[in-house]
Amino acid sequence: MSDSIEIISWNVNGIRAIGTKEALKWVDEREPDILCLQEIKALPEQIPDNLFEKEYAQVHVNSADKKGYSGTATFTTIKSDYTSKAHHIDTLHEGRIVETHYDDIVLFNIYFPNGQKDEERLAYKMKFYDDLLAHCESLREEGKSIIICGDVNTAHKEIDLKNPKANAKTSGFLPIERAWIDKLLEHGYIDTFRYVNGDERERYSWWSYRSSARLKNVGWRIDYFFISDDLAESLEDAFILDYIEGSDHCPVGIRLSI
Repeated sequence: MSDSIEIISWNVNGIRAIGTKEALKWVDEREPDILCLQEIKALPEQIPDNLFEKEYAQVHVNSADKKGYSGTATFTTIKSDYTSKAHHIDTLHEGRIVETHYDDIVLFNIYFPNGQKDEERLAYKMKFYDDLLAHCESLREEGKSIIICGDVNTAHKEIDLKNPKANAKTSGFLPIERAWIDKLLEHGYIDTFRYVNGDERERYSWWSYRSSARLKNVGWRIDYFFISDDLAESLEDAFILDYIEGSDHCPVGIRLSI
């Protein structure tokens, strides 16, 4: 790997729509080494070829069995040794995970389930969370370092959303969901944005399309980069690119010296 790499993650809420809006053209200026997209809602052959001019060595796509739904894609300048769709975690084959191995670092690009539909879906989300952590822990036992990025669909602390009290009983800010992020951190993972930026307020990554929420910055920070703590000294920066539009989410990213 190069001396310093930048990884950016974005829930694009439809890669074909993003292509029509030309909302990924910033990639040519910024040139991230790895670009992780979630909720692409497309099969590999449906991904527009004019998203940006930058060329990536590999593109790994995991589309959902259900057409026009979910899906993840990882564009990488660094060739991976091994990739997986982790169907033992994404048991419903919703295209939620692209797992890429680079020597002793494993990168997870994940579109985590949303639990708002009903109790059954919330239970699936919590099982997905637990299965992922167990999988990451088994990889760490093999000596791997872990990077997890994507739309986690949960805000961790009250500082991570505009209206915590009003959303205390809403999936995405339920105690059980927030407790899983606590558990993840207790297992030796780092919330990179907080690690770098401390208690910086009103920094969000998702805004409802209703009520001019983005204009008023009534948002949630539900998109994350978590890294295993052995990578802490390599973390140069963690950021939210909230000026980039085109989706109800904005990109988030990290820079690592490797």
